[in-house]
Amino acid sequence: MSEFQTVAKVGSLTEGQGTTIEVGDKLIALFLHGGQYYAIDDSCPHQGASLGAGYLDEEGAVSCPWHAWRFSVCDGTWCDNPKLGVDTYEVRVEGEEIQVKL
Repeated sequence: MSEFQTVAKVGSLTEGQGTTIEVGDKLIALFLHGGQYYAIDDSCPHQGASLGAGYLDEEGAVSCPWHAWRFSVCDGTWCDNPKLGVDTYEVRVEGEEIQVKL
């Protein structure tokens, strides 16, 4: 799947909020930070908790709700060791649709 898929409507997330969405057979965490939408893998690489359910801080780092591992929603890097991270996905807004490309 390499095409953009509509995953949500503009206005469905508030600033600083995240959610988990399903795109094909993949779970993606979608965030609104600084007026921009970001998409990363939903599963924390530590023990699989949902990053979409985590707390997003003002710097754009989401904290895993289980063990507080922090990942940048902008580039997917783990804040404690930038050599590691989660996958990120391209996001665009077309009209009122938020779309993600895997």
